[in-house]
Amino acid sequence: MFNVSLIQFTSSADWRWNLERALELMSQALVFKPSLIVLPENIFLFDAKKMRELAEGEGTEIILSEIMSFARQHQVYIVIGSHPMSKQPDGSDVRGGRVRQSCLMISREGKLVARYDKVHLFDVVVNDKAAVYQESRFIEPGDVSTVVYDIEGVKVGLSICYDLRFPELYRCLLDQDADLVIVPSAFTHKTGAAHWHALLRARAIENQYFMLGVNQAGWHNETRRTFGNTVAYSPWGDMLGCLDDQEVSVLNVALDLDEIVKVRQAMPCKGHRRIC
Repeated sequence: MFNVSLIQFTSSADWRWNLERALELMSQALVFKPSLIVLPENIFLFDAKKMRELAEGEGTEIILSEIMSFARQHQVYIVIGSHPMSKQPDGSDVRGGRVRQSCLMISREGKLVARYDKVHLFDVVVNDKAAVYQESRFIEPGDVSTVVYDIEGVKVGLSICYDLRFPELYRCLLDQDADLVIVPSAFTHKTGAAHWHALLRARAIENQYFMLGVNQAGWHNETRRTFGNTVAYSPWGDMLGCLDDQEVSVLNVALDLDEIVKVRQAMPCKGHRRIC
C-alpha cells in the first residue's frame, strides 16, 4: 500500500497566511503516516498579478525552506502543486515579467528532486463572475516534456490543472511507466462541475493508473470560485475518496499498487495500442 494525503485548500493573496495554514493541514495529515503529501495549484498565492513579486522576493526562499524542513523533519515526500518561478529549469530568466508555474517535488531529505512546468495555459472564456481567464498574461508555458519521479519504487507523474484536458500528456506519462499521476488544480467551479470527475476518471481508466485530483475550493475573492472535490480514482475508475466543493480538509487514501498489475493483466490495453 502507498499512503497519500491530499490537501484541499482555499488560498488567498497573502502567502504568509497560506503557508501557515498549509503547514497546519500537513501536520494533521501525519496521523495517516503518508509517504506523500500533495498540495494544490496556487497553494501559496492566489493572485496572478503578484506572482513575479513572490518569485523574486524573500517569500519563495521562506516558503521552500519551510516545506523542505517539514519534509526532512517528518520524513515525507511533498508535492507543491504549483509555485511561481522567475527562473527556467536551466537557470535562465523567464522574460516579460512572467513566471513559470512549477510543480515541485520535495524529497523526504528536504531536497528539490523534480520540477514540472505547466505546459497548457488556461486562456478561455467561462460563464462565471470572472468571465475571462488569460494565464498567458502572467505565465510562460513550460517546455513540452513530461516528468515522472520514482518514490522508492512508485513512479509518480506530474501535471497541473488545465493539462487534464489534453490526454496525450497522460499517454506520455503512461509510456514512462507512471503508477499514479497527480493533478494539482484550481479548477473553476463552473468547469469543475461540468468536467472535473469525468476527465479524471477517463484518464485513470484509459491509462490504467491512479489519478489524484487535488483542487482548490470555495471563494478566493469576489470573482474567483474553485470547485474543490479533491478525489482519487483507481486504475479501474473506482472513486477511492472525495471531498466536497468547499471544505478545507485532508483526503487520506491508501493506494493498493497491486491493482495496477491486476487491471493491466486482465485488460492489456497498452499492448493492444495500434496508434501512437
